[in-house]
Amino acid sequence: MAEVLVYVDHVDGAVRKPTLELLTLARRIGEPVALALGNGAAGTAAALAEHGAVKVLTHEAPEYADYLVVPKVDALQAAVGAVSPAAVLVPSSAEGKEIAARLALRIGSGIIADATDLEAGDEGPVATQSVFAASFTTKSRIAKGIPVITVKPNSAAVEAAPAAGTVEALDVTFSEQATGTKVTGRTPRESTGRPELTEAAIVVSGGRGVNGAENFAIIEALADSLGAAVGASRAAVDAGWYPHTNQVGQTGKSVSPQLYIANGISGAIQHRAGMQTSKTIVAVNKDAEAPIFDLVDYGIVGDLFDVVPALTEEIKTRKG
Repeated sequence: MAEVLVYVDHVDGAVRKPTLELLTLARRIGEPVALALGNGAAGTAAALAEHGAVKVLTHEAPEYADYLVVPKVDALQAAVGAVSPAAVLVPSSAEGKEIAARLALRIGSGIIADATDLEAGDEGPVATQSVFAASFTTKSRIAKGIPVITVKPNSAAVEAAPAAGTVEALDVTFSEQATGTKVTGRTPRESTGRPELTEAAIVVSGGRGVNGAENFAIIEALADSLGAAVGASRAAVDAGWYPHTNQVGQTGKSVSPQLYIANGISGAIQHRAGMQTSKTIVAVNKDAEAPIFDLVDYGIVGDLFDVVPALTEEIKTRKG
């Protein structure tokens, strides 16, 4: 059976959920081989093996933390040379998409970004994408080279499938470009205790209709009652009501949760591009003609200042 190379997103050895989802998808088209880089790479092996990795390639070096992107591309290219995989799967984060694009260019292959599903095909893996604000679903395959595919978080359920998980050290030679851009400092992001926006199963977002930074407290209260992440539209972010790191949309983050609740968001195409693949979409807006209602599964026409607190209280009551 052909091997499928999976790029591992981890923090000091703690494997993040999108990688475990990739292993589930990889098993549909071959045998997963995981590549873990940087500090704590060897510590990822147990979790990766538990979720289907037959082999774990590791390489630890300070370059992965001290310099941007290119050292990781060098390592991934080395892994492609060592494995000759049927496909390369990368989490569809901002960094992941840059790594995948650079790799595809280096190895002369095609790339598919933001896939939402993956299946085996007679001529290679077939990826599903949701495009044009969820107006169309496309199925594509790469016709040249080794397929490089980035997959959006929450595209597959995490499934345990214990495998050998044999750990092997990867030989990596860094290119001259690897040390071209150095990281000179880091500022840890203050923890809110809420899930990571791009990985959350539930996202509650606020837009222009929230009408002020102080009013985002009711959005946060609803999110906390559901154990959800908090998002914001570009209008809310540009107005300074919520941090840019929480922006959902074409120029923000792309999310694909099980449940997305949009409050006071009109539904401009730029916002829809970032949340259109959500499994269930609920909108609260006092404008019955708002474009967001063309996309939703459930719509509530009403003032969010009445609806959202009532919804929060109902959830708290039902939870006991």
